[in-house]
Amino acid sequence: MLKKALVCAVSISAMLVVGAAHADTKGKKIALSNNYAGNSWRQAMLKSWDKVTKKAVADGVVAAADAFTTSENQVTEQAAQIQNLILQGYNAIVINAASPDALNGVVKQACDAGITVVSFDGIVTEPCAWRVAVDFKKMGRLEVEYLAKKMPAGGNLLEIRGLAGVFVDDEIHAGIADGVKANPQFKIVGSVHGNWAQEVAQKEVAGILPSLPEIKAVVTQGGDGYGAAQAFAAAGRPTPTIIMGNRQDELQWWKEQKDKNGYETMSASIAPGVSTLAFWVAQMILDGKQVPKDLTVPFLTIEQANIDASAANTEKGGVANVEYSAADAAKVVAGK
Repeated sequence: MLKKALVCAVSISAMLVVGAAHADTKGKKIALSNNYAGNSWRQAMLKSWDKVTKKAVADGVVAAADAFTTSENQVTEQAAQIQNLILQGYNAIVINAASPDALNGVVKQACDAGITVVSFDGIVTEPCAWRVAVDFKKMGRLEVEYLAKKMPAGGNLLEIRGLAGVFVDDEIHAGIADGVKANPQFKIVGSVHGNWAQEVAQKEVAGILPSLPEIKAVVTQGGDGYGAAQAFAAAGRPTPTIIMGNRQDELQWWKEQKDKNGYETMSASIAPGVSTLAFWVAQMILDGKQVPKDLTVPFLTIEQANIDASAANTEKGGVANVEYSAADAAKVVAGK
């Protein structure tokens, strides 16, 4: 009996030692590969990464968590960037990808070199990588479902899309298309790419408006609502219901219109702080934890009832946000 107890004690001690070894990621280096920073969401995403990872490095959780952004939104440039990160000896690369599949070759190179790859927001389809995303298709459907409740008779819609060729743009567009198919009282009569940036959206909407009939609502992807509102105002056309994307200028404009004339809409987007969740997921994998290849996080929705608080709590030029801790990441991984 004593011998059995000693064996058990030794086994437990060995497990603890192994666990401690897995838990020590202080010598590991994680890099962020980002393909684009030309809008407020991407800038907020990078700011969240910097804030959370700097503390993680200072606390000795990891040795480094450097961020790299390409100068242009080009797959070839991001692929070259990732190849450089492989050569620099990073243990994990967290990617916001320019394309869901065009980077798969270089992602496979990283995996073959023993590097953990975690994609988020703009995810990759290479099986060796992990993916952290919201259900963007559901987000697109939600916009049309909201409009169907608000205006049962339907009407003409203008669609503002994001960056062409990016997974996020394709998925939200597909969700909007599904929503319109399920609610045929709505018809998309025009579509432009706003690149998730207010200035681009304003210019593109202004360019297409003269050719469009009456617009009842504008379905969007985020970073384009305020620009759309400005374009309608400049054209002297009635302001339709514009779905917003959690940017501060959108929320402030919405609040002002609500106070002035009771304007109603909704807002939804992925929180920029999802980059911090991807960081902690990468750290957990380096730590030897079992993590599902695909993780889904909820998108952040703002409704009429909480627009005042949301507008007040979102910093000027920023985006309504949620940042994640290691404990938060563990709950997401556990499906809680």
